[in-house]
Amino acid sequence: MRSKALFVRPHAKLPFLSSRGGVTLLRGAVLQQAPQAPAAPQNLVRGEVSPTMTSTGQNSTTTRQRRSRHNLRSPPQDSSVTLRGTSKGAELRSSPKLAEFKKKGRMKKLSQAAEQDLIVELQGLDLNLEAKTLSGTGLVFDEQLNEFHCLWDDSFPECPERLHAIKEQLIQEGLLDRCVSFQARFAEKEELMLVHSLEYIDLMETTQYMNEGELRILADTYDSVYLHPNSYTCACLASGSVLRLVDAVLGAEIRNGMAIIRPPGHHAQHSLMDGYCMFNHVAVAARYAQQKHGIQRVLIVDWDVHHGQGTQFTFDQDPSVLYFSIHRYEQGRFWPHLKASNWSTTGFGQGQGYTINVPWNKVGMRDADYIAAFLQVLLPVAFEFQPQLVLVAAGFDALQGDPKGEMAATPAGFAQLTHLLMGLAGGRLILSLEGGYNLHSLAEGVSASLHTLLGDPCPMLESPGAPCPSAQLSLSCVLEALEPFWEILVRSGETLEEDNMEGDNAEEEEEGPWQPPALPILTWPVLQARTGLVYDQQMMGHYNLWDNHHPEMPQRISQIMCRLEELGLAERCFLLPARPATDAELLTCHSAEYVGRLRATEKMKTRELHCEGASFDSIYICPSTFACAKLATGATCCLVEAVLAGEVLNGVAVVRPPGHHAEQDAACGFCFFNTVAVAARHAQAISGHALRILIVDWDIHHGNGTQHIFEEDPSILYISLHRYDHGTFFPMGNEGASNQVGWAAGAGFTVNVAWNGPRMGDAEYLAAWHRLVLPIAYEFNPELVLVSAGFDAARGDPLGGCQVSPEGYAHLTHLLMGLAGGHIILILEGGYNLTSISESMAACTRTLLGDPPPLLTLPRPPLSGALASVAETIQVHRRYWRSLRVTKVEDKEGSSSSKLITKEARQPTSPGSAEGLTTLEGNILDASTGKAISASSVQESTPTQVKSETVVVELTQNQSSEAVTGEVTLDQTTSKAATLDQTTLEAATEGSTPNQTTSEEAVEGAELTQTHPTSCADNQIPPSSPVPGAIPPISPRKLTGILRTLELGKAQEAAESQIPEDERLLGEAVGGQDMDDLVMMQAFGDTDQALFYAVTPLPWCPHLVAVCPIPEAGLDVTQPCQDCGALEENWVCLSCYEVCNRGRGWSGSWPRNKPKVGADPCWKLTPQPQVYCSRYISAHMLQHHEGSGHPLVLSYVDLSTWCYQCQAYVHHQALLDAKNVAHQNKFGEDMPHSH
Repeated sequence: MRSKALFVRPHAKLPFLSSRGGVTLLRGAVLQQAPQAPAAPQNLVRGEVSPTMTSTGQNSTTTRQRRSRHNLRSPPQDSSVTLRGTSKGAELRSSPKLAEFKKKGRMKKLSQAAEQDLIVELQGLDLNLEAKTLSGTGLVFDEQLNEFHCLWDDSFPECPERLHAIKEQLIQEGLLDRCVSFQARFAEKEELMLVHSLEYIDLMETTQYMNEGELRILADTYDSVYLHPNSYTCACLASGSVLRLVDAVLGAEIRNGMAIIRPPGHHAQHSLMDGYCMFNHVAVAARYAQQKHGIQRVLIVDWDVHHGQGTQFTFDQDPSVLYFSIHRYEQGRFWPHLKASNWSTTGFGQGQGYTINVPWNKVGMRDADYIAAFLQVLLPVAFEFQPQLVLVAAGFDALQGDPKGEMAATPAGFAQLTHLLMGLAGGRLILSLEGGYNLHSLAEGVSASLHTLLGDPCPMLESPGAPCPSAQLSLSCVLEALEPFWEILVRSGETLEEDNMEGDNAEEEEEGPWQPPALPILTWPVLQARTGLVYDQQMMGHYNLWDNHHPEMPQRISQIMCRLEELGLAERCFLLPARPATDAELLTCHSAEYVGRLRATEKMKTRELHCEGASFDSIYICPSTFACAKLATGATCCLVEAVLAGEVLNGVAVVRPPGHHAEQDAACGFCFFNTVAVAARHAQAISGHALRILIVDWDIHHGNGTQHIFEEDPSILYISLHRYDHGTFFPMGNEGASNQVGWAAGAGFTVNVAWNGPRMGDAEYLAAWHRLVLPIAYEFNPELVLVSAGFDAARGDPLGGCQVSPEGYAHLTHLLMGLAGGHIILILEGGYNLTSISESMAACTRTLLGDPPPLLTLPRPPLSGALASVAETIQVHRRYWRSLRVTKVEDKEGSSSSKLITKEARQPTSPGSAEGLTTLEGNILDASTGKAISASSVQESTPTQVKSETVVVELTQNQSSEAVTGEVTLDQTTSKAATLDQTTLEAATEGSTPNQTTSEEAVEGAELTQTHPTSCADNQIPPSSPVPGAIPPISPRKLTGILRTLELGKAQEAAESQIPEDERLLGEAVGGQDMDDLVMMQAFGDTDQALFYAVTPLPWCPHLVAVCPIPEAGLDVTQPCQDCGALEENWVCLSCYEVCNRGRGWSGSWPRNKPKVGADPCWKLTPQPQVYCSRYISAHMLQHHEGSGHPLVLSYVDLSTWCYQCQAYVHHQALLDAKNVAHQNKFGEDMPHSH
């Protein structure tokens, strides 16, 4: 059907180049103009690109300048196009000649602007693509470690036979020869003292000279240990072995490594031997990496079935080490029987939130449970934490058959866990052997993990399923406890509604004891080549006869191939020949009439081709179109054949035209034959059965054709992430909505994540991967993964308006590679910025080749709208996928007390940094009625922005007014958040007692209770935080007065709204406080002791890009206000550094430290920046902000920084240069803590 007319203002840009300003601009709008001779793509050889072709296909030389990923900004907004139609392929209403001249002018202007934007976007982009890729897996295995055993019990499970069994397995599988062998070394005393006391080390050293009786007496003073004259020597050698690998990994000798050592170490504490362990190897290694190699952030993952309490106690107050343990707990009945092993312990002091415990409360936990813990908890937090090194306390006593663990994990499951960790820290991963006491299981588990470290594909899981209800409950508790500390864990509604699966409840009932089958025999493929690559320059023969600036241009594939060759990636791949698809292959997805109709276009004349193209939606056709479409489809089928035959493990299809919009009987959206659909059917045909195939479509446009072809087929799981914009983004309509789930037997096998706006980036896609895509994918357990790899969600793409980076695409690819035995094929779909698609495909190809994904920095948490979209899809699909069902925490226990949830930005990742933020949601007690009322004066923080606020107080729900007359205990989080929690009148009147101490410290001073949800699992009282300087208890009478004072907030806000704007000056930062802060100070002013409040700044804000270079003249903190001459409370603008001369200042939207080309910044015009006074003087800085729009200002009084747009103080690395210059001018020295 012919599309409606599209009216474009004379100055508007091409309609396919923007989707801004609230109007969706349609891809591929045809502009009527005089026919132009097309570029001659057929004359380009493989990998060749015209030297004048730019990143956007325009006429200037491409430059690959890069800049920091922290300074990214979204593409410029454009609202200059007015639409009066709703579909593609519209015409411009002007004469052909006039249209041609207008278009040429616009394209020239667009070329310059787009090229400049692209340079800014990709400048400093650090993919390390040109850097030499680290290779090699280090292995430390020393026979000396077998020279100790239990002298008085030959059946002791921690025995030399453990290492013998491992060695035999590694030799049998040829793994020893594939690894880089390192000689073990002894740890020095100074290195052990990084974790252990000198007195304890000296005591252990004396055991070398003890007889058996003395050794036994000493061992009996500890829990579950034995001693041998060689125990000390072997423990030192074991610790030194891990340190040797740390040196090798951080010294770039190898990529990753494994230390096969004994005795284990993760139970050993500062001055205490425990649980077979003398020295804590991973703890010593973490401190060693920090001290010797300058590593700032270390992630320790402990998957031993026993909780590594020694490691936890070492770092539970340290925000530079993130400790994650997943272990058997059984409500404290399993060793080591500590409440500190439960989910409620999250660390203390500055380390609160950096201890993560996932407790299993039943035996028989399977691979699905462990993988769910990694996907839902560990990986999201790790991506926010950004570790520089990952250490694993790799115990294998959770494997089937282990007499200690009684769990049901498999070696293939541990291979999956290892693979997931290899995407962190640039692949710098070290495994240190801990427990494991079934010799066969232990050997298989070590072998599987080592295979994965070496780059072998993960074996398919035999029956992954979904996490069991007990695991889901534990994970729900963990997430609720951690949400206050990690922005990435903030949920957007999916846990608010209880699942109501009436028909499915039976299958979720607790089962009896599950007897695990024998361990499966794993096989590892032997491949001649790892990654196949299919490409043919003949596919460039498809081009637009009427518009050589059409975004779907031939150079898309040649530019990709050129980049792959430049980086040496093409030669590392196995190049496969392309062939046209056969009619039989096409007819598996398309009708014979449609195939014949396209074949007829080969002989059509130009006018007929134009008419035929106009009969479809957003299609152009040339005489070579049919042949190119067949070649693209057939080439992909060749790649499928090579993967399924074992010729290659995975592959990349650099093909065009794209395919995912093509319907069974219609071309659509630049697509003719549905390449990925035909490839899927071809895979099922040659395999001889309904192969389970996962199709992931990350093109920014919904793959309507793919969805329709498979919507009744349960053998094909189709997952699409795309811009939907409430049905207004191409292909428009409701087909891409989250409620489209498939039909009949295929219900639930169509999954749509519908983004309702632009700016989706790495954080949003990773959140979707962790929360939705991967849980469903693992439950589906595909045998082949096909990716409709459109790169129009990439940063800089003119159609998508999104911000996914090449690094982000690499991580998405890596996470999918754990599925289907590594059989994954990426098939090019969209993507219309030539540089973006080239860099993105190169990053994905490197990942497929086995290189670790590059470091990925997430500059912000996921957008709230994106989380809402993911939550909406989860809610729709819970009835189909058990892995998406979340247990409501508060409904699982009969009695649950009120809980305080503090939305808190995560603590800094290095000691001494600014602390996190805290705000409050929930209820407070009405003083007059004793009922819970909404704390409306306190705003809830959003995933994208956390306000700088002080905190208020909350009483336990369901209390009567009489209960408030007793004494209460003051609970306090370590981030300055104070709450009041009174559980019973009796407890209140008697005072409170410390709930728990840390490992080796008693709680001193006032009683403090760590704030945590108390409604999960075992309903335990959370451990206390030994923080000195606690605030003394406040009487209920004073508390009631405080709460009543807080309720005045609403009335005061209403009154303030009546004050003129020039008198209120709300939100201005110049030395003052918000009304809420003043209320809090007044409310607590009559307490027995003074109570001080600290405003915690934001650790990041989206307006940091407005910070510009410091002028050459520096800063003078003694300068008076530019307008009134005041000397007190003056601020300087961090964008223009002086009065903006009524429009000559910067816009505040340019990248930091990169002045806009041709700009005339004011600080170059005058020798010294000017300043303005605060709102409490004459408010000239506020007036400057209102006139210029510049968001960030620096105080000359206390060197704090305020953001007008965020209405909050901000402390970030980008601000330190200006602060330090001001500090030098004010005090004559550098800031003492510039970090």
